[in-house]
Amino acid sequence: MDNLLEICNLQTSFFTYAGEVQAVRNISIDLRVGEAIGIVGESGSGKSITMMSLMKLLDDNGKIKNGKLLFNGSDLLDVSEKGMQRIRGNEIGMIFQDPMTCLNPVFTIGNQLIEPIIKHKKVSKQEAFKRAVHMLSLVGIPSPEERMKQYPHEFSGGMRQRVMIAMALSCDPKLLIADEPTTALDVTIQAQILELMKDLREKLGTSIILITHDLGVVADVCSRINVMYGGTIVETGTTRDIFYKSKHPYTWGLLRSVPNPKTLVKERLIPIDGTPPDLIKPPLGCPFAPRCDYAMKVCMTNRPPLFEIEGQHKSACWLNHPKAPKVESPLVRRDS
Repeated sequence: MDNLLEICNLQTSFFTYAGEVQAVRNISIDLRVGEAIGIVGESGSGKSITMMSLMKLLDDNGKIKNGKLLFNGSDLLDVSEKGMQRIRGNEIGMIFQDPMTCLNPVFTIGNQLIEPIIKHKKVSKQEAFKRAVHMLSLVGIPSPEERMKQYPHEFSGGMRQRVMIAMALSCDPKLLIADEPTTALDVTIQAQILELMKDLREKLGTSIILITHDLGVVADVCSRINVMYGGTIVETGTTRDIFYKSKHPYTWGLLRSVPNPKTLVKERLIPIDGTPPDLIKPPLGCPFAPRCDYAMKVCMTNRPPLFEIEGQHKSACWLNHPKAPKVESPLVRRDS
């Protein structure tokens, strides 16, 4: 299967009065046509900045220092701003974290849906209106024609998120980026939004990148998961690899900090102690070493490569070195 997207050795920094913040440090991600992958990690790990780099929507003090952003065979770093305007919303759609701040409160939902369709698809206002109504119906909004006349404040949080999904999909993009699409929603609406995304991928064949800090969110949607920490990818593999065969202590920490639905007894959730690294002066070795219960001397001074575990599964941890001491995953006892 061909790759729709290849992010190769991406480095993105922000230049502030305090110094250079190395937000994304030499990461590589690929996405196949029609595939859904997840990028997970704590706030500040570089998830959103990776995608904002892809969309070339960085703040003025942000700069892509190195790498390639190959989308559909072309390097987006070579595309002009005018060219990116044709790609954003047309070939790449994005759902941002907070729909209330992304929807304009003084324009109706209809106006905001119709505008990108007319711009990118070059159709009449009447055809754009029909397309917008169809998209609202597709994402499960009742009475879509009536809803077109309403304003964002007249919608619930879940409904506004559905509008954002409809807007992102209105021009049939090849790639949909969903940045924390369920953060502000209650559990029931979260499940509906994730089910909706699965259905749309199956019906429209859209490739999806789902960004979240919650591993549970990606479990049922994504075929592969990239775990990010400190601006780097610390583990990557299939969803089954990450959930049942994970090899990085940070991934173990993420999994131990969420409820285990399989257990029949009450168990205390275990938070990850400590704080993320300072990316103005990132550590020489493994970025997770100061918070890791299994850290060795080498972890403090040498950054580990992505060791190949099996198939697509890779983990950037010195515990995977052939000469490292054998450590049993704490999740083995938890899943048994």
